[in-house]
Amino acid sequence: DVITIDKATGRISVLGRSFARSRDYDAMGPSTKFVQCPEGELQKRKEVVHVVSLHEVDVINSRQQGFLALFAGDTGEIKAEVREQIDQKVAEWREEGKAEIVPGVLFIDEVHMLDIECFTYLNRALESTLAPIVIFATNRGMCTVRGTEVVAPHGIPVDLLDRLMIIRTMPYALQEIVQILSIRSQIEGLTVEEEAFAFLGEIGVRSTLRYAVQLLTPAKVLVSTAGRKAITKEDVEEVDGLFYDAKASAKLLLEQQAGYLS
Repeated sequence: DVITIDKATGRISVLGRSFARSRDYDAMGPSTKFVQCPEGELQKRKEVVHVVSLHEVDVINSRQQGFLALFAGDTGEIKAEVREQIDQKVAEWREEGKAEIVPGVLFIDEVHMLDIECFTYLNRALESTLAPIVIFATNRGMCTVRGTEVVAPHGIPVDLLDRLMIIRTMPYALQEIVQILSIRSQIEGLTVEEEAFAFLGEIGVRSTLRYAVQLLTPAKVLVSTAGRKAITKEDVEEVDGLFYDAKASAKLLLEQQAGYLS
């Protein structure tokens, strides 16, 4: 066997079997790995790459337990001084070529729910060289920025909106909705007939994709109660008649608003 011995820790790792001795063994498993026998100086330097997040580095340096603090659960509050020192040290490592920053991704859904203080913090944080890639998602048009009386596109301050790249999105077509429903049913382990998929796709076009996906759960309950495995078109029609989507509910409230308390 060809092995390596870590001088610092004494750890022994098996790299594989030597090609020079490959004929000395009659019985070998399929997982047997052959490597070249090392030559020359035996003592070598080995580069080890550790992948850690900045938060993990902050936690390690802010607790007396060090690395074990990551497994303690509650990391507590990390002081701003510690974060600044870590940022400076990471910047030095980058200049020396000892570290490489891989930007993460921060996804914020329903971004219009943030107030002006959150947007102010994000605006400043995005200027940092260690800032992650930030993705905002919202379904609002012109609305008021929370905490102010300013009306802005998507409820985002204009100065922050000017720094963003807005991704163009298009409504799902019928075939795309059917494909998404098929993938979702496979993940949940559901058996759905083709006619049921087509009808669910029509419901998605009529209302929303989310409503069509949500109908899969009550349809599954209905089929299980009846002792069947496959969801049919009739099952989807039955559960669709039991529930309202957002558009149908809003229309019903508008038509019968006199019968409700205001």
